[in-house]
Amino acid sequence: MKLELKNINKFFDDFHVLQDIDFTINSGEIFGYLGRNGAGKTTSIRILMDVFDQSSGEILVDGKKFDRKDYKIGYLPEERGMYSKVTVKDQLIYFAMLRGATKAEAIKSMEYWTKRFEISEYLNRKVETLSKGNQQKVQIAQAFINEPDILILDEPFSGLDPVNSKVFQDALIDYINDERIIIFSSHQMTYVESFCDSIAIIDKGRIVLEGSLSKIKHEMGDDAYRVAFEGLNPEESLELVGVEGRFDDKSAIVNLPENMESQGFVADLLKLSSPLALFSRYEPSLQDIFIEKVGGNHETV
Repeated sequence: MKLELKNINKFFDDFHVLQDIDFTINSGEIFGYLGRNGAGKTTSIRILMDVFDQSSGEILVDGKKFDRKDYKIGYLPEERGMYSKVTVKDQLIYFAMLRGATKAEAIKSMEYWTKRFEISEYLNRKVETLSKGNQQKVQIAQAFINEPDILILDEPFSGLDPVNSKVFQDALIDYINDERIIIFSSHQMTYVESFCDSIAIIDKGRIVLEGSLSKIKHEMGDDAYRVAFEGLNPEESLELVGVEGRFDDKSAIVNLPENMESQGFVADLLKLSSPLALFSRYEPSLQDIFIEKVGGNHETV
Protein backbone atom coordinates (compact mmCIF):
# COMPACT_ATOMS: atom_id res chain seq x y z
CA MET A 1 0.00 0.00 0.00
CA LYS A 2 1.27 3.47 -0.87
CA LEU A 3 -0.13 6.61 0.77
CA GLU A 4 0.60 9.92 -0.96
CA LEU A 5 -0.01 13.46 0.21
CA LYS A 6 0.17 15.64 -2.91
CA ASN A 7 0.43 19.42 -2.78
CA ILE A 8 -1.64 19.72 0.40
CA ASN A 9 -2.42 23.31 1.42
CA LYS A 10 -4.40 24.45 4.42
CA PHE A 11 -5.57 27.94 5.31
CA PHE A 12 -7.17 29.09 8.54
CA ASP A 13 -8.62 32.39 7.43
CA ASP A 14 -5.56 34.22 6.03
CA PHE A 15 -3.03 32.02 7.82
CA HIS A 16 -1.34 29.60 5.41
CA VAL A 17 -0.66 26.67 7.77
CA LEU A 18 0.40 24.00 5.24
CA GLN A 19 2.17 24.92 2.03
CA ASP A 20 2.34 22.35 -0.78
CA ILE A 21 2.91 19.38 1.53
CA ASP A 22 4.08 16.48 -0.60
CA PHE A 23 5.44 13.12 0.57
CA THR A 24 4.90 9.37 0.16
CA ILE A 25 4.52 6.67 2.83
CA ASN A 26 4.94 3.00 1.92
CA SER A 27 3.44 0.16 3.92
CA GLY A 28 5.84 -2.32 5.49
CA GLU A 29 7.96 0.59 6.73
CA ILE A 30 7.79 3.00 9.65
CA PHE A 31 7.59 6.60 8.49
CA GLY A 32 8.94 9.35 10.75
CA TYR A 33 7.12 12.67 10.56
CA LEU A 34 9.19 15.31 12.33
CA GLY A 35 9.01 18.98 13.08
CA ARG A 36 9.14 21.58 15.80
CA ASN A 37 6.01 22.39 17.77
CA GLY A 38 3.70 24.43 15.55
CA ALA A 39 5.37 23.32 12.31
CA GLY A 40 2.20 21.73 10.91
CA LYS A 41 2.48 18.04 11.85
CA THR A 42 -0.80 17.90 13.77
CA THR A 43 -2.68 19.78 11.05
CA SER A 44 -1.43 17.30 8.44
CA ILE A 45 -2.45 14.36 10.59
CA ARG A 46 -5.91 15.81 11.23
CA ILE A 47 -6.45 16.21 7.50
CA LEU A 48 -5.46 12.57 7.01
CA MET A 49 -7.92 11.57 9.75
CA ASP A 50 -10.66 13.67 8.12
CA VAL A 51 -11.02 15.93 11.14
CA PHE A 52 -11.09 18.76 8.64
CA ASP A 53 -10.49 19.16 4.91
CA GLN A 54 -7.44 20.48 3.14
CA SER A 55 -7.86 23.77 1.25
CA SER A 56 -6.27 22.21 -1.84
CA GLY A 57 -4.32 19.14 -2.88
CA GLU A 58 -5.20 15.46 -2.63
CA ILE A 59 -4.48 12.29 -0.70
CA LEU A 60 -4.10 9.05 -2.66
CA VAL A 61 -3.80 5.38 -1.72
CA ASP A 62 -2.30 3.23 -4.46
CA GLY A 63 -3.08 5.97 -6.95
CA LYS A 64 -6.76 6.29 -6.01
CA LYS A 65 -8.44 9.04 -3.99
CA PHE A 66 -8.24 8.31 -0.28
CA ASP A 67 -11.63 7.73 1.35
CA ARG A 68 -11.39 7.76 5.13
CA LYS A 69 -14.41 5.43 5.44
CA ASP A 70 -12.52 2.64 3.64
CA TYR A 71 -9.75 2.41 6.23
CA LYS A 72 -9.41 1.91 9.96
CA ILE A 73 -7.13 4.52 11.52
CA GLY A 74 -5.54 4.10 14.94
CA TYR A 75 -4.31 7.26 16.59
CA LEU A 76 -2.17 7.79 19.68
CA PRO A 77 -2.22 11.51 20.54
CA GLU A 78 0.60 13.13 22.46
CA GLU A 79 -1.84 14.18 25.17
CA ARG A 80 -3.77 11.38 26.86
CA GLY A 81 -7.35 11.20 25.66
CA MET A 82 -8.82 8.29 27.60
CA TYR A 83 -11.91 8.45 29.80
CA SER A 84 -10.38 8.54 33.27
CA LYS A 85 -13.45 7.29 35.16
CA VAL A 86 -14.27 4.39 32.80
CA THR A 87 -12.70 0.94 33.15
CA VAL A 88 -9.91 -0.07 30.81
CA LYS A 89 -12.00 -2.97 29.45
CA ASP A 90 -15.12 -0.94 28.66
CA GLN A 91 -13.41 1.86 26.83
CA LEU A 92 -11.12 -0.35 24.75
CA ILE A 93 -14.16 -2.33 23.60
CA TYR A 94 -15.91 0.97 22.87
CA PHE A 95 -13.02 2.28 20.74
CA ALA A 96 -12.80 -0.98 18.81
CA MET A 97 -16.50 -0.87 17.98
CA LEU A 98 -16.17 2.76 16.90
CA ARG A 99 -13.77 1.48 14.25
CA GLY A 100 -16.29 -1.02 12.96
CA ALA A 101 -15.68 -4.13 15.05
CA THR A 102 -18.53 -6.27 16.28
CA LYS A 103 -18.81 -6.77 20.06
CA ALA A 104 -17.16 -10.20 19.77
CA GLU A 105 -14.35 -8.85 17.57
CA ALA A 106 -13.84 -5.94 19.95
CA ILE A 107 -13.51 -8.23 22.96
CA LYS A 108 -11.05 -10.49 21.12
CA SER A 109 -8.90 -7.55 20.03
CA MET A 110 -9.04 -5.98 23.48
CA GLU A 111 -7.91 -9.22 25.12
CA TYR A 112 -5.03 -9.62 22.67
CA TRP A 113 -3.61 -6.08 22.98
CA THR A 114 -4.00 -5.79 26.74
CA LYS A 115 -2.13 -9.06 27.10
CA ARG A 116 0.50 -7.90 24.60
CA PHE A 117 1.08 -4.69 26.53
CA GLU A 118 0.91 -6.46 29.91
CA ILE A 119 -2.10 -4.62 31.29
CA SER A 120 -4.64 -7.46 31.45
CA GLU A 121 -4.69 -7.30 35.24
CA TYR A 122 -6.08 -3.74 35.05
CA LEU A 123 -9.09 -4.43 32.81
CA ASN A 124 -11.65 -3.77 35.52
CA ARG A 125 -9.92 -0.73 36.95
CA LYS A 126 -10.63 2.87 36.05
CA VAL A 127 -7.85 4.56 34.10
CA GLU A 128 -7.44 7.30 36.72
CA THR A 129 -6.28 4.69 39.27
CA LEU A 130 -3.32 3.55 37.14
CA SER A 131 0.24 4.83 37.11
CA LYS A 132 1.27 7.19 34.31
CA GLY A 133 3.20 4.42 32.60
CA ASN A 134 0.23 2.04 32.65
CA GLN A 135 -2.09 4.82 31.48
CA GLN A 136 0.23 5.29 28.51
CA LYS A 137 0.09 1.55 27.77
CA VAL A 138 -3.71 1.68 27.82
CA GLN A 139 -3.56 4.59 25.40
CA ILE A 140 -1.18 2.64 23.16
CA ALA A 141 -3.48 -0.40 23.27
CA GLN A 142 -6.31 1.92 22.20
CA ALA A 143 -4.31 2.89 19.09
CA PHE A 144 -3.69 -0.75 18.13
CA ILE A 145 -7.22 -1.97 18.96
CA ASN A 146 -9.17 -3.48 16.04
CA GLU A 147 -5.91 -3.67 14.04
CA PRO A 148 -5.98 -0.38 12.08
CA ASP A 149 -4.79 -0.10 8.48
CA ILE A 150 -3.12 3.24 9.26
CA LEU A 151 -1.48 3.62 12.66
CA ILE A 152 -0.45 7.13 13.77
CA LEU A 153 1.73 7.37 16.88
CA ASP A 154 2.56 10.74 18.43
CA GLU A 155 5.20 10.59 21.21
CA PRO A 156 4.39 6.94 22.04
CA PHE A 157 7.33 6.51 24.44
CA SER A 158 6.20 9.30 26.76
CA GLY A 159 5.96 7.93 30.30
CA LEU A 160 7.34 4.47 29.47
CA ASP A 161 10.25 3.01 31.42
CA PRO A 162 12.93 1.00 29.53
CA VAL A 163 11.17 -2.35 30.09
CA ASN A 164 7.82 -1.10 28.80
CA SER A 165 9.56 0.72 25.95
CA LYS A 166 10.95 -2.65 24.84
CA VAL A 167 7.48 -4.23 25.04
CA PHE A 168 6.14 -1.49 22.79
CA GLN A 169 9.07 -1.71 20.36
CA ASP A 170 8.57 -5.45 19.92
CA ALA A 171 4.84 -4.98 19.28
CA LEU A 172 5.50 -2.25 16.75
CA ILE A 173 8.01 -4.31 14.80
CA ASP A 174 5.66 -7.30 14.76
CA TYR A 175 2.81 -5.10 13.51
CA ILE A 176 4.57 -3.97 10.35
CA ASN A 177 3.47 -5.68 7.16
CA ASP A 178 2.75 -4.83 3.52
CA GLU A 179 -0.86 -3.90 4.20
CA ARG A 180 -0.31 -1.36 6.98
CA ILE A 181 0.90 2.22 7.16
CA ILE A 182 2.71 3.36 10.32
CA ILE A 183 3.39 7.05 10.97
CA PHE A 184 5.67 7.79 13.90
CA SER A 185 6.15 11.28 15.32
CA SER A 186 8.47 12.12 18.20
CA HIS A 187 10.98 14.65 19.48
CA GLN A 188 13.04 11.75 20.83
CA MET A 189 15.34 11.42 17.85
CA THR A 190 17.06 8.25 19.03
CA TYR A 191 13.77 6.35 18.81
CA VAL A 192 12.96 7.74 15.38
CA GLU A 193 16.46 6.90 14.19
CA SER A 194 16.25 3.30 15.40
CA PHE A 195 12.76 2.64 14.01
CA CYS A 196 12.08 4.67 10.92
CA ASP A 197 12.93 3.63 7.38
CA SER A 198 11.95 6.96 5.83
CA ILE A 199 11.24 10.43 7.17
CA ALA A 200 9.81 13.84 6.32
CA ILE A 201 10.75 16.99 8.20
CA ILE A 202 8.26 19.84 8.19
CA ASP A 203 9.20 23.39 9.13
CA LYS A 204 6.87 26.39 9.11
CA GLY A 205 4.31 24.49 7.06
CA ARG A 206 6.72 23.25 4.37
CA ILE A 207 8.49 19.94 3.85
CA VAL A 208 12.22 20.69 4.03
CA LEU A 209 13.54 17.12 3.77
CA GLU A 210 11.97 13.82 2.74
CA GLY A 211 13.12 10.34 1.76
CA SER A 212 14.98 7.23 2.91
CA LEU A 213 16.69 7.91 6.24
CA SER A 214 19.73 5.81 5.38
CA LYS A 215 20.14 7.59 2.04
CA ILE A 216 19.72 11.01 3.66
CA LYS A 217 22.37 10.22 6.29
CA HIS A 218 24.78 8.94 3.66
CA GLU A 219 24.33 12.00 1.44
CA MET A 220 24.63 14.44 4.34
CA GLY A 221 27.77 12.67 5.55
CA ASP A 222 29.58 14.62 2.81
CA ASP A 223 32.17 11.84 2.28
CA ALA A 224 33.64 12.46 5.72
CA TYR A 225 35.15 9.88 8.07
CA ARG A 226 35.32 9.37 11.83
CA VAL A 227 38.80 8.94 13.28
CA ALA A 228 39.86 8.22 16.85
CA PHE A 229 43.12 7.17 18.50
CA GLU A 230 43.66 5.23 21.70
CA GLY A 231 44.33 7.47 24.68
CA LEU A 232 43.37 10.70 22.88
CA ASN A 233 40.21 12.75 23.13
CA PRO A 234 38.44 13.83 19.89
CA GLU A 235 40.18 17.23 19.74
CA GLU A 236 43.60 15.63 20.24
CA SER A 237 42.76 13.02 17.58
CA LEU A 238 41.98 15.79 15.10
CA GLU A 239 45.28 17.53 15.87
CA LEU A 240 47.17 14.27 15.37
CA VAL A 241 45.57 13.60 11.99
CA GLY A 242 46.81 16.98 10.82
CA VAL A 243 44.09 17.66 8.23
CA GLU A 244 41.22 20.09 8.26
CA GLY A 245 38.11 18.84 10.02
CA ARG A 246 36.05 19.09 13.17
CA PHE A 247 35.24 16.96 16.17
CA ASP A 248 32.31 16.01 18.38
CA ASP A 249 32.05 14.09 21.63
CA LYS A 250 32.81 10.81 19.85
CA SER A 251 35.71 11.39 17.47
CA ALA A 252 37.43 13.60 14.94
CA ILE A 253 35.48 14.10 11.70
CA VAL A 254 37.68 14.64 8.66
CA ASN A 255 37.60 14.61 4.88
CA LEU A 256 40.20 12.67 2.94
CA PRO A 257 43.01 14.70 1.39
CA GLU A 258 42.53 15.30 -2.33
CA ASN A 259 43.34 12.41 -4.66
CA MET A 260 43.62 9.91 -1.79
CA GLU A 261 41.60 6.71 -1.39
CA SER A 262 40.42 5.58 2.03
CA GLN A 263 42.91 2.67 2.14
CA GLY A 264 45.83 5.02 1.59
CA PHE A 265 44.54 7.38 4.26
CA VAL A 266 44.21 4.54 6.77
CA ALA A 267 47.76 3.43 5.96
CA ASP A 268 49.00 6.92 6.81
CA LEU A 269 46.99 6.99 10.03
CA LEU A 270 48.51 3.69 11.13
CA LYS A 271 51.97 5.26 10.93
CA LEU A 272 51.13 7.95 13.48
CA SER A 273 52.35 7.89 17.08
CA SER A 274 49.11 6.69 18.71
CA PRO A 275 47.31 3.43 17.81
CA LEU A 276 44.28 3.94 15.54
CA ALA A 277 41.09 2.99 17.45
CA LEU A 278 38.42 3.98 14.94
CA PHE A 279 38.07 4.67 11.24
CA SER A 280 34.59 4.64 9.71
CA ARG A 281 32.44 6.60 7.31
CA TYR A 282 30.78 9.51 9.07
CA GLU A 283 27.00 9.79 9.03
CA PRO A 284 25.28 12.60 10.95
CA SER A 285 22.78 11.67 13.62
CA LEU A 286 19.13 12.41 12.97
CA GLN A 287 19.30 15.08 15.64
CA ASP A 288 22.17 16.77 13.74
CA ILE A 289 20.13 16.59 10.53
CA PHE A 290 17.05 17.98 12.27
CA ILE A 291 18.97 20.91 13.75
CA GLU A 292 20.56 21.72 10.39
CA LYS A 293 17.18 21.78 8.65
CA VAL A 294 15.02 23.59 11.19
CA GLY A 295 17.44 25.44 13.46
CA GLY A 296 18.92 24.81 16.87
CA ASN A 297 16.08 26.01 19.11
CA HIS A 298 13.99 22.84 18.87
CA GLU A 299 12.60 20.87 21.76
CA THR A 300 13.79 17.42 22.71
CA VAL A 301 12.57 15.25 25.56
